[in-house]
Amino acid sequence: MQKPPSPINFPLSLLQDCGKNIIIINAMDELRKLLQENLNIDFISAVLSNPRKKDGPSKVKVRPIMKKDQLLFQLETFENNQAFHRNVDKIEASELLAHAMENMKQMQMETQCADYNVLVSKKGKATIKRKLHKGEAKKVDLSHNRKKRYVLEEGIPVPFLVDLGVMTAEGKIVRARFDKFRQINRFLEFIEDILPQLAKDRELTILDFGCGKSYLTFAMYYYLHELKRYDIRIIGLDLKKDVIRHCNELSQRYGYEKLKFLEGNIADYTGVDEVDMVVTLHACDTATDFALAKAVHWNAKVILSVPCCQHELNRQIKNEDLAPVLKYGLLKERISALVTDGLRAQYLEREGYEAQILEFIDMEHTPKNILIRAVRTGRKGENEDAIRRCEQALGVAPTLGWLLDHEGEV
Repeated sequence: MQKPPSPINFPLSLLQDCGKNIIIINAMDELRKLLQENLNIDFISAVLSNPRKKDGPSKVKVRPIMKKDQLLFQLETFENNQAFHRNVDKIEASELLAHAMENMKQMQMETQCADYNVLVSKKGKATIKRKLHKGEAKKVDLSHNRKKRYVLEEGIPVPFLVDLGVMTAEGKIVRARFDKFRQINRFLEFIEDILPQLAKDRELTILDFGCGKSYLTFAMYYYLHELKRYDIRIIGLDLKKDVIRHCNELSQRYGYEKLKFLEGNIADYTGVDEVDMVVTLHACDTATDFALAKAVHWNAKVILSVPCCQHELNRQIKNEDLAPVLKYGLLKERISALVTDGLRAQYLEREGYEAQILEFIDMEHTPKNILIRAVRTGRKGENEDAIRRCEQALGVAPTLGWLLDHEGEV
């Protein structure tokens, strides 16, 4: 096994506080050297993150693979909600990663011998902290096509998935329900991403509007409470009496004491005063807007919304320049849906949220594939004029805008 690079391998003029394995280097050339020395059979993984500019890759992941007896490095680049893969050799990987780091603030790298944390300043200085591993070396999977790992793993029975027909009692995924299994895990990945935003020293209140059969509601409770040990209270709200009754029966059967389902309308619900997270999945048309307005009113820290059936703007949208395109019903419907969700995200930013529009699940599995994720920052966006210009140009007046502008009048 190759030994990790010692601080003395770097020019002495570039060292600072060697006792703590912290190195300050002044050029990307030295970062290339670090990469070249560690991109070998003992390399495990690396993640480049925290971009300086919004236009460009948001993250780059690196892992070693063995292809035709040759050690290569697979770069997975995330940009515009898409992932691009490229397999390259050590030299090209070093160059590509060093170039990518010019727009990234951080790189975390793991090898058999040590962990490295690299921070790059605006002036191009890189601070590298190394922590040596103790004990047995970690095994690395060098296979080219690795089996995808899910948050809820196949082979481990999950009670609600068994009862809902997604899993067998032995933990095997029912083939006909595999798309649902993927959808549940994809949703939990979004939950996993926002965990740092959730307090762990008190009870959290989560509202799920339009919970329906509650696959994802049960998954959220199981993941946060049973696996991550968060103290949470989840309230699922829907209009269907029989569905609510069945979900409450299941919740009691599993011993989920703080998971309750209520019959009710999103617009009229007043059962809580403070909420930490609001989830609205497939709430039809303007029901999503009422849920988002409620979330803003409660100052919810996190909002996750998968809209559905955006009919409102389809009835309103009108623009002379777009008329040749809008004459086609299918295109008009899709454009209206995208504009609806784009304006929803803009309104959330106006109200002090950092909003993202992400792909929830592949279009081949469900047409309802857009997720709006918003995290409250308290910094209100200066986009009011831009929103109004967009609405005027398209001749639309979204319900969410009216609800937010007339809070307390509804």
